[in-house]
Amino acid sequence: MRQQEMVVLSKEDRDRLKVLHEAEQGHITQQEAGMRLGLSERWVRKLLARVQKEGDHGVVHRLRGRASNRKVGEKERGKAVKLVQGKYRDFGPTLAAEYLEEKHGVRISKEALRQWLMEAGVWKARRRKVEEVHVWRPRRSCWGELVQWDTSEHDWLEGRGPKLYLVAMVDDATSRAIARFVAHDSVEENLKLLWSYVELFGRPVEFYTDKGSLFRVNQPLRQAADERREEARTQIGRALNELGIGWIAAHSPQAKGRIERFFGTAQDRLVKGLRIAQVSTLEAANAHLEKKYLPLWNRRFTVEPAKVANAHRGLQPEHDLAAILSQVEQRVVTNDYTVRYGGQFYQIGRADIRPGLRGGVVRVERRLDGMIAIRFRDRYVRVTVCVGKPQRRQIARALKPAPAPKKGHRSRLWMEDFKLHQSPPVWQVLRQEGGEDRRAAIPVEC
Repeated sequence: MRQQEMVVLSKEDRDRLKVLHEAEQGHITQQEAGMRLGLSERWVRKLLARVQKEGDHGVVHRLRGRASNRKVGEKERGKAVKLVQGKYRDFGPTLAAEYLEEKHGVRISKEALRQWLMEAGVWKARRRKVEEVHVWRPRRSCWGELVQWDTSEHDWLEGRGPKLYLVAMVDDATSRAIARFVAHDSVEENLKLLWSYVELFGRPVEFYTDKGSLFRVNQPLRQAADERREEARTQIGRALNELGIGWIAAHSPQAKGRIERFFGTAQDRLVKGLRIAQVSTLEAANAHLEKKYLPLWNRRFTVEPAKVANAHRGLQPEHDLAAILSQVEQRVVTNDYTVRYGGQFYQIGRADIRPGLRGGVVRVERRLDGMIAIRFRDRYVRVTVCVGKPQRRQIARALKPAPAPKKGHRSRLWMEDFKLHQSPPVWQVLRQEGGEDRRAAIPVEC
């Protein structure tokens, strides 16, 4: 008698076998069986042939019980754990798995590596916290409709170099990012990043920032609700207004969550990448950021917008970026057609003198390249630096005669050389005049 082999079927195999039996008996068609099993009609016919030939064991997958082709041996497992313990100890399973594949050619899934590190005691399982459900606002539907802009202050080089700031812009609809390391979080550095963004993509509809002093002028409270006051803008606010770009202020860091999560990821992945590359200068940090990290971010962590339309607008002929993205102030032209700015005097050329210039208000632009440009109304004027003018004023002030004493007041010329704090004591004066005997003759009160 033939010994029957015991077949172990999973729940999915038993359900599939039941449907195949119904198709075999003619209760349902092969097409209906394929629709119920989520298989093609051709594959249903193949499974029916297997069941008729092998019995119920025909529904069992052929790879059951076989070792996976991706199975990593003990040697590779020990090598991976040793590398993580030595070089990537604080990287975490996900980032460590990426570096093992990129730097050492060891291809391991992050879940397998997590289990190995937990068994070796390098990584501890963390129970997820039960957080309050927060309803996130939906993303903007078009690329360029809203761009979040902020700066992150962090120890990016971990003490290997100077202190750096990361200025970044992240699109709300796609999470596409552009960023740059700077030595100071200043107006000039933020304007340079704005220049790069506008040249690459165009003018977005609005920027979303915090209420920092770079974007907003903090004014005192009004005495009356109907008090009229001129709207004050910062240099960045003025530049955005001249470019036709709107500005929205966030009331909390959580409101601009896109860029906050960008900084959170960068403070983990980017810092470790800079450490592996041994970056210690501003130039090398920007090179690593542009060639390694930003392409990785825009490739892996961005999403497709809800609408294909691009909300960016092109630059118009009136948008002179060199003039708009500069430090702009107003000055009054003196009677000798000079303008004082930054501790220097600038002489306006004779050929550019026109009616209304003397005593008029001009726009002084300090460009990002350090050049000074002066514009009166709709035309720029040529200027030269007056080197000797401050010295001439000082000499004229020194040669100016002293004012005559007012009538009715006594002259005090006799006290010009008298300095009370430098005069000798009385006993020294008496000794010089009459000697020791004179000093002894002074009566002393008991």
